[in-house]
Amino acid sequence: MRRRDMILVPLCLIVHLLRTSYSDLVVPRTVWKYGEVSLTTFSASGVSNYSTLLLSEDRKMLYVGAQEAIFAVNMSDISDKKHEVYWKVSEEKQSKCADKGKSKETECLNYIRILHEFDDETLYVCGTFAFQPTCDYISVKSFTLQQRNEEGKGKCPFGPNQKYTSVMVDRELYSGTVYNFLGSVTVILRGHLRTEYAIPWLNEPSFVHSDVIRESETNLVGSDDKVYFFFTEVAVEYEFYSRILVSRIARVCKGDQGGSRILQKRWTTFLKARLVCSLPESEFVFNVIQDAYILKTSDWKESVFYGVFTSQWSNLEVSAVCSFKMSKVEDVFSTGKFMQSASFDQSHVKWVIFGGSVPLPRPGSCINNEERALNFSNSLMLPDKTLQFVKDHPLMADTIKPIGNGPKLVMKNVKYTQIVVDRVRGLDNHLYDVMFIGTDKGLLHKAVNFGNEMHIIEELHIFSGSEPVQTLLLSKEDRKYIYAGSHSGVVQVPVAFCEKYKTCTDCILARDPYCAWNPLNKSCTRIMKDNSNNNLMQFLNGNAAHCRTKDVESVSPEEHIVKQGELIELKCLPASRLAKITWKLNNRTLHENSNYRVDQNNLLIFHLTDAESGIYDCWSRETVKGHTYQQLVERYSLIVENPVNIITASPTTQLTKMEGKSSSTLTSTDKERRTPHTITSWIQTEFSTSTEFHTSTGMSSTPMLTPTDNADLEIETKFDRSSSMSEEINSFLLCTLVVITLLFLMLIIYNCYMKYLPGPCLTLCLYKVGNGKKPQFDYDNVSEELVKQQSVQINGDNQGSEQIATGDKGYETESDCGNGKIPHAEKPQELKQIQENYSIKSVDAEKDADIKYIDEEAQSLC
Repeated sequence: MRRRDMILVPLCLIVHLLRTSYSDLVVPRTVWKYGEVSLTTFSASGVSNYSTLLLSEDRKMLYVGAQEAIFAVNMSDISDKKHEVYWKVSEEKQSKCADKGKSKETECLNYIRILHEFDDETLYVCGTFAFQPTCDYISVKSFTLQQRNEEGKGKCPFGPNQKYTSVMVDRELYSGTVYNFLGSVTVILRGHLRTEYAIPWLNEPSFVHSDVIRESETNLVGSDDKVYFFFTEVAVEYEFYSRILVSRIARVCKGDQGGSRILQKRWTTFLKARLVCSLPESEFVFNVIQDAYILKTSDWKESVFYGVFTSQWSNLEVSAVCSFKMSKVEDVFSTGKFMQSASFDQSHVKWVIFGGSVPLPRPGSCINNEERALNFSNSLMLPDKTLQFVKDHPLMADTIKPIGNGPKLVMKNVKYTQIVVDRVRGLDNHLYDVMFIGTDKGLLHKAVNFGNEMHIIEELHIFSGSEPVQTLLLSKEDRKYIYAGSHSGVVQVPVAFCEKYKTCTDCILARDPYCAWNPLNKSCTRIMKDNSNNNLMQFLNGNAAHCRTKDVESVSPEEHIVKQGELIELKCLPASRLAKITWKLNNRTLHENSNYRVDQNNLLIFHLTDAESGIYDCWSRETVKGHTYQQLVERYSLIVENPVNIITASPTTQLTKMEGKSSSTLTSTDKERRTPHTITSWIQTEFSTSTEFHTSTGMSSTPMLTPTDNADLEIETKFDRSSSMSEEINSFLLCTLVVITLLFLMLIIYNCYMKYLPGPCLTLCLYKVGNGKKPQFDYDNVSEELVKQQSVQINGDNQGSEQIATGDKGYETESDCGNGKIPHAEKPQELKQIQENYSIKSVDAEKDADIKYIDEEAQSLC
C-alpha cells in the first residue's frame, strides 16, 4: 500500500461513516436488559478473573480457570459446583516478583491461562505463577494437582495482561505467547520447536486464537493436519510515518520436526498471510483482529472461520465481522507468491514480491504424497535450499479476502471482543450461521446473515456491570448454551429465548433460526432435533402473513381514571426496535399536536378533557422485505371525569353549595380560575381529598328553594372538585400571609427589645423597662451645641479612657456596639452632673433607681 493511500484511509472512513450510519441500518431487533431474562451465573468468594474456560461435553462438565483457582461445574447448571482446587504462589515467590518491579497485590499471583484435556483422566493446566510460568496436571477423578511443576515459559504468558493463545492437539500443546520476562520476545511453540527470533517471522504479535484443521482425514493428496494461529502484528511490508498494524493468519504442520542443519528446532512449515476485512466502498481496512472462530465441517475445504475486527485508530469505535473460507487460505499458502526484503541505499529495507523461481519441494508445505514420492518423508530430510528459502520468506504476498469481498456486519459505537458461531438448520432445511458476539461493555449480540442481509436478532446484557466479555464458549449438544467468562464470574446463556415472544407475529418477525411458532398451544418454542416439528411455523424471510388473528393473544385494556385538565403518560414498549409506533384513539390514528406528544414511543396527553376519554391502542408496525406487519402492543382505557354540571339560578335565588364554598354561585370566571395549568401538581394532591364544607359544619345539603324558583333553575347533580380546591388554595395562601406577617412583627419587637434598632425603638424599650412610665427626657430635644459642649467636658473628665465622639447622642447603634462604650457615671457626683447637664430631673428615689437600672442594662447588652 502506498503512503498516500495509508494517509487517506482514516479520512475515507470518516467521510463514509458520515454518509452512511450503520447503527441506523443494522440495530438489534430486541434488547434484553440485565435481569429481564433468566441467566445462570457462577463465581466464588474472593476469586476473580474467570478468563479460561474448558468445556468437556463427555463429562458434562465446564472447567473454569481463575485467579489461583480451578473449578469444575455442571455444564447444564454452572451454579452447581462439583470440584475446586486452589493453586497459590508462595510468599517467597511473591516477594521476588515484587522485587522485579511488579505489583505484589495484583500481578504477583497465579492466573490460570492454559486449561486443556490431556487425556481421559488428566487435565493440563498452566498459570503465570508470579511471572514464573508453571504447568501441572490435574487428576479428573480426585481433582487434585499432581505437583509435577513443569517449565511454562513459551507455553503460558508471564503476566495476567499479556495476549496469548494455545490449543492441545494429540497431547501436544501448541502455544503463541511471550518468551521472556519483559515480553519483548514472542514465539509460536510446540515442545522444542519454535519460530525464529526475527522480525520477518513475528513482529510484536498479539495472539487471539488458535485451532487445528484435520485435513489428513479427507485430504486426497495425503497432506498433514494443520494448526492455525490468528494475531495482529506490526507490518513490515508497508511504509508509513507511524506503526501500521495488520491482521495475520499463520499455520504450521502437525508433522513438522524442524530442519537437520538449517532451521534446527525451528518450524520448517511456518507461513503467514494478511487477512483483509475492509469496506469496499471506502477501501478502509479493519486492521486489528480481536478474536476468531473456525466453524468446522466434515469437508475441511468447506470450513469457514469468522473474525471480529476493529480499527487501529482508537477514536473511531467501529467493529466489523468478516468470514473467510479455509480453502482460500490453503490456496494462498500452497500456490501464492512470497514476499522478500530488498535493501536500497545500503540501509533502507523494502518488502517486494519475490519474482524468482521457487525451489522444490515447495517451501513451507506439509509433507504430502508428492514429497513422499521424492523420498522426503519428513521435514528433517528437506534440502537446505528449501529450508533457507522459507527462513527468509515466511510472508506471503497474496492476501486472504473475506467471503463477499466485505464485512458481514459493521457496527458503530461498539467494540467486539469475542465470537462463536453455530450452524443451525431451519425448518426450510437450509443452514444458517448464527453468530454470538461479545463486546467490551458486557453485551452479547446474536446475529444471522440471510444472503446479503445481516439481521441482529437480539442484544443481551449478560453482566450486571459494563465489564468486557473475555471468553466465549459454545456447547455442541442439542440444548445449546453460551458460556461467557469475565473478571467477576461466568454466565450461562441459552442460545434462544423463544418463550419471550408472546405472539405469532412477534415470533415470526424475530427471524430466529432456533424458534418457531406452535399454533396448537399458541406459543413460540425451541426447535429440537429429536422432537417432531411438523406443526411448527417458521418463516425466516419474515413473512408473518401466515399468522392468523386467532393466534394472536388479545391485549387486555389497562384502565385509568383521571381528572379534567391533568397530564398523563401512556407507556408503550414496542415488540421490536425495528418497528415504528402508531397510537390510535377509538381506532382513529393520533398525530402530534399541542395536546398530543410522542416521547420515546410513550404518548403524552396534555390538558385532558372529556374528548380524550376512550380506548388508546399502541400498534407496532414492522417492515420486512417491503411488507409491513402490525401487532397490538398496549391498550389503555382512559376515563376523564366530566366538567362540573352547575346550578343556574335567578339573581334573587340563594343556593347553598354542596362542595367547596358555601352560598356561592358558579360562573364562567370560576371555571377559568380552576384550570389545572395555574396550580402545581403537589397542591392538587394535597387538596383533592379535602372534606366537603357542608359535612364539616353540619349544614344541611338541601338548597333553600321555593316552588316558584324551581321553574327557573337548572339543578346541579354533581359539583366540580376543582372549585373546592380553588377556595382551599386561597385559604392556604391567606394563612401563609398571616403567619409571615406575625413572624415579621415578632422579629421587629425582638430587635427593638435587644436595642438593635435606634431612636423610637430605644424609647419603647425604656418605656417597657420603666414599668410603663414615660421617660422624662428626650434626646431629640437636646440642643446640638449643648451636646458638643457636654462631650468636651466629659472627655476632659475622663482622661486616659476612651473618648466620646462629638455629636454622640449618648447611645450606640448596632454597628457601633462593641466598638465603643455607652457613657455612664461610675461615681454619684458624676451621675448628678450628667443629670443636670441633660436636664434629667429626678422626681424621687424610685426614678433614680430606674435610671441606674437602665444604665446597667445598656452596658451589659453592649
